[in-house]
Amino acid sequence: MAQRSIFRVHGKSVISSIFLLCVWNLVSGQIRYSIPEELEQGAFVGAVGKDLGLSIEDLSSRKFRMISAASKQYLDVNNKNGILFVSARIDREQLCGQSDNCVLLVEAVVENPVEQYLVQVDILDINDNSPNFPKSEIRLEISETAMPGARFLLEGAHDMDGRNNSVRIYQLAANYHFTLEVQNVGKWKLPEVVLQNILDREKQPVYNLLLTALDGGIPERSGTAHVNIVILDVNDNTPIFGKSVYSVSLSENMPLNSLVINLNATDLDEGRNGEIIYSFSSYNEPRITEIFTIIPTSGEIRTKGIMDFEETSVYQIHVEAKDKSVQSLSTHCSVRVGIRDVNDNAPDLTLNSVSGTISENVPTGTLIAFIGVTDRDSNENGHIDCSISHNLPFDLKSSFSNSYRLVTNAALDRESTPQHKITVTCKDRGIPPLSTTRTIVVNISDINDNAPRFTQPSYTTYVAENNEPGSYIGSVTALDRDIDRNSQLSYSILENQIQSVPVSFYLFINSNNGSIYSKTPFDYERLKGFQFHVRAQDAGLTSLSSDVAVKVIVLDQNDNPPMITANAIKSNSSLPVPRSADPGYMVTKVLASDADSGKNAQLSYQLMQSSDPGLFIVSYNSGEVRTARRIKDSDATTQRLIIQVKDNGYPALSATTTFTLTIVEEHTEGLLDFNEARDDLEDTQNLSLYIIITLGATSFVLLVVIIVLVVVICPMGSHSASGHACTLADSCCRRELEYRHSNVNLQIVPDSHFLPSLLEVHGNGSLSETYRYKIRSAPEPRDIYFTPFSPQMHGTIEKYAKYAPTDSTKTRSSSANVVSVVEHI
Repeated sequence: MAQRSIFRVHGKSVISSIFLLCVWNLVSGQIRYSIPEELEQGAFVGAVGKDLGLSIEDLSSRKFRMISAASKQYLDVNNKNGILFVSARIDREQLCGQSDNCVLLVEAVVENPVEQYLVQVDILDINDNSPNFPKSEIRLEISETAMPGARFLLEGAHDMDGRNNSVRIYQLAANYHFTLEVQNVGKWKLPEVVLQNILDREKQPVYNLLLTALDGGIPERSGTAHVNIVILDVNDNTPIFGKSVYSVSLSENMPLNSLVINLNATDLDEGRNGEIIYSFSSYNEPRITEIFTIIPTSGEIRTKGIMDFEETSVYQIHVEAKDKSVQSLSTHCSVRVGIRDVNDNAPDLTLNSVSGTISENVPTGTLIAFIGVTDRDSNENGHIDCSISHNLPFDLKSSFSNSYRLVTNAALDRESTPQHKITVTCKDRGIPPLSTTRTIVVNISDINDNAPRFTQPSYTTYVAENNEPGSYIGSVTALDRDIDRNSQLSYSILENQIQSVPVSFYLFINSNNGSIYSKTPFDYERLKGFQFHVRAQDAGLTSLSSDVAVKVIVLDQNDNPPMITANAIKSNSSLPVPRSADPGYMVTKVLASDADSGKNAQLSYQLMQSSDPGLFIVSYNSGEVRTARRIKDSDATTQRLIIQVKDNGYPALSATTTFTLTIVEEHTEGLLDFNEARDDLEDTQNLSLYIIITLGATSFVLLVVIIVLVVVICPMGSHSASGHACTLADSCCRRELEYRHSNVNLQIVPDSHFLPSLLEVHGNGSLSETYRYKIRSAPEPRDIYFTPFSPQMHGTIEKYAKYAPTDSTKTRSSSANVVSVVEHI
């Protein structure tokens, strides 16, 4: 139900009270207020937030705001309390002219969810304009022959206020001859002087009367003009129009100089008193003379300027017809020109963007912009339909009449489309239709939704051993489709162990570009390759990362010379060769190894020097030393050989060994200086020592496990703690020996003769127990110390035991009879 409160302040003070008319219409979604014009800035209009049912918290959280379609922002809202107030001076006459209704339309908008309400503010007229006559003095000529009751129309006063605040009544100073009446011509109130009594020019030729115009405002305002009535003689007939009001209709796109109407007034007088001149009355609006022109002699009214339906739909033209008498008489009529609308205005779009940049993870339905559209045309010419480009993740939804919301209707992806250009097209329904397009640019901001991706699924890099510390060995590269800090990547190496050593001991990585550098030289013989993982992590607030495997392959360099590991007899020792040996007889074999690999470890053997160059040859690939021909009696008994072992690396590395060969007769063929053989084995033992030291720690752990197993499996029984272990089945001891067979050193111990009577096999590291074994060959036994026995050791024993004679008289024996019994003593 409407409520009305009116506060009045009399006098010349500015109206500071509020004239409020609120109409609440929940059904239509509109709120209506009424305020008077000329309120001060900040004046209260209405508690729009409260009227919408919004709490103080809702005003901020739901982004409450007002949107106006007017070019100037006359009203604004306080977001803290929801009060609608005047933000700029409102002059109703300037805003709406003398229109009966003056309305300001604004939209109240809230979000989450989005709601819109149409707020209509009626601007009420106040009496702030006084009536004003076009001229301060009005001249009226009246013939003395005028009869009582004659009427003379005066120029009326103009009041910019509307309705009751405009001109309400005219007052004429009291006199005997004239009275005043008001004639309503359309919305105009025109004063008419009515002759009451016959005039006598000779008695009084001029009457000076004060004409007062009063408006209907509170307080009342007035304007005055002096009316000078001149009494004329003779011409006693005035021109007469056929109608007092004429009506015509024109299209607003009429060409210039088009005929509007041809007026025709008549005068019963003759001569100059009957000749009529037409003109526009002085109280026409100034705009009339800019748009229309009248031909004085014919009364034709033609177009002079452009008529605009959107500016004015009706023109009221006041025409005066005056005769040419010296004491001319005049009459007036009105021409009402109605303007027909044509479709000459394209729609006008007003964009109120919420934000030019939105995040790519905004939910569907997010508000992008408000779009207001107007068309100054009317009817179908002003009916507007709006649309946007197809295949875009946006939708245009209608709110109120000629009001739209641009919202998202699908997920956004900055990586595929970082910017959207949305073309809004609004078209009216006129014939032909007119349209307007505007482009809204929406930038999509990035979120960290893409993890770094390496350019390869895995990386393999090669580095030569003995590299310099800090040398570059390779790089990894990752890409991130995000931008800014979300794509700023840092690289790191994930910690893991390489041969029980952290990977950071070997490498470091440039966190900015993924370049990998060595921290220490690599040794191919110790580490041939390894694998580690690199992580690429972006700098987003919620950072994302990816890992990639990097394989490092160490390339061998020829940095190890060949090592002569064993030969049939120690170099620089005398090696017996039977004089009866056939060509191709294998005297000995050089055994060598190279810690390198590949071509760097491919060995070749060459006889560098020989006492008799044609007597012996060396196999290039195997190192076997053989006789090249039969030994002659003339050949020297002692032959000296120097053999070189060379690898295939670049540059090649080599080692040499020297052999002294003794040509012996057949009965001493099997003699061998086993003291020197023993020294050869000692060299082999020294070589094995390096390997045993490496395995020492592992062997110790293994020994502890063996001891525990022996204690569990082979209990002590009835023996005391100082008794021998493994008193149960001999299998326990054999089992123990089997755990130890991998760590063996073999030593041939000669007895008082040069032939070996026993072998000692010593354990390495913690397995240092010594076992003694006999080699029994007919008829004389030999002892062997062995820890423990293994198939590999059997071959070694057999190699050296083949020289043991079966009796004191024989010098050679078959190897099949060498080792007949191996006993544990």
